[in-house]
Amino acid sequence: MVPQLNEYRRKRDPKRTSEPMPKRGARKTQGNSFVVQEHHASALHWDFRLERDGVLVSWAVPKGIPNDPKRNHLAVHVEDHPLEYATFEGTIAHGEYGGGEVTIWDHGTYEVQKWTDREVMVVLDGERTKGRFVLFQTGGKNWMIHRMDAPSRPGWQPLPEHLKPMLATLGELPSDDANWAYEMKWDGVRALVTVEGGRIAITSRNGNDVTVSYPELRGLGEQLGTTQVLLDGEIVSFDDAGRPSFERLQQRMHIATAAAARRLAESVPAVYLVFDLLHLDGRSLLDLPYTGRRELLDDLELAGASWQTPPVFEGDGAHAVQASKQQGLEGVMAKRLESRYLPGRRTRDWVKVKNIQTQEVVIGGWRPGQGRRAGTVGSLLMGLPTADGLRYIGQVGTGFTDAALDEMAAQLKRLARKTSPFSPDVPRADARDAQWVTPRLVGEVAFGEWTSDDRLRHPSWRGLRPDKSPDEVVREQPDSAST
Repeated sequence: MVPQLNEYRRKRDPKRTSEPMPKRGARKTQGNSFVVQEHHASALHWDFRLERDGVLVSWAVPKGIPNDPKRNHLAVHVEDHPLEYATFEGTIAHGEYGGGEVTIWDHGTYEVQKWTDREVMVVLDGERTKGRFVLFQTGGKNWMIHRMDAPSRPGWQPLPEHLKPMLATLGELPSDDANWAYEMKWDGVRALVTVEGGRIAITSRNGNDVTVSYPELRGLGEQLGTTQVLLDGEIVSFDDAGRPSFERLQQRMHIATAAAARRLAESVPAVYLVFDLLHLDGRSLLDLPYTGRRELLDDLELAGASWQTPPVFEGDGAHAVQASKQQGLEGVMAKRLESRYLPGRRTRDWVKVKNIQTQEVVIGGWRPGQGRRAGTVGSLLMGLPTADGLRYIGQVGTGFTDAALDEMAAQLKRLARKTSPFSPDVPRADARDAQWVTPRLVGEVAFGEWTSDDRLRHPSWRGLRPDKSPDEVVREQPDSAST
């Protein structure tokens, strides 16, 4: 008997949806068309449909049709659709089954090589999708789709794993302006973002998966759709004046539950500022010069409520620095136009020029507060890792909010130890009443200058840096060779 599309009809009210609703009756067509539709429903997915026995046999594929034979994608078998659906594009009303925008992503014809209740093997000949694929059932409605041929694009490379971001050297403005580009230096946390099959994964500088902490970035994956990328950028939170505020961002950096992250995304929204493109649709871009990577990044036109591609200035470093000062920003990043991307390396091809001096520090102890801060942290004892141990560089007691002090006290309590981690020892005056901790916490301070005995003068606390580990902390000092 020819299917009557009963399940399709049951799920749809023709008075409330613009989807095709064909008349009942037998169909004798035996075509071999296929269509892939991009479907922005409650979750982005691609609907894969094969014409067979008068209907479109259909699967919902969350990550799209795979191009890499080493990666299978989930395909959820759904109800058969009418043949008229092969040309359907439009908006399904919100609240209706499958509500959202539908567009045709690819279409063409196919050849059947095998068709059973548990396995379907076809050769697709579409405008974007070509090659041999097999769908096989894994349980109930769940199937997998596997590409059997080599990738359609020669030299296809999978997204790299465990890549570390390229680092910059502190320095002065380069003298050969024409060979450099300038970007604003944003007061946030570094993050690498991968997008594959419309889904994002966010990795911090020290390799932690922080995707759950920033749910507002999910739309970046939906904008890119099937475009596969690896992006480099900075996550920031803007204050009421439109300036990035590291203090505000602190509220987002420690969140590990989806519910808490969703709540904070409303009150303390984060924005991903994209400044580099490292991988695009199966092609590594690491060996391209900065100008080539930046051109490809600009072509993606990434812009949304929670992600932006800030402008770049070429050949006028002084103007860029002046603009950063006028906007109250931390400084600028100078990047050599011909520089390749060197993962995990601190290089003179990228130079950070700061308007204010900051330094990452490792916490080795604390002193109790007095007066209003009695019973909590009064100051933190700071150090820098060296070959001989943790070298003391002073204490910081200003710049803390009450919330930061409460959080700090809880973390310090868990790290308590009986002996000083510093070598050589902390001066007696600074060590009075000190409580020692295992040096695992990394923070950041602003300061006036380094003293002659290698202490920080007038340090002010900026916040913890959970995105960095103690062994990454080095003394920030200008490298004259960078210019």
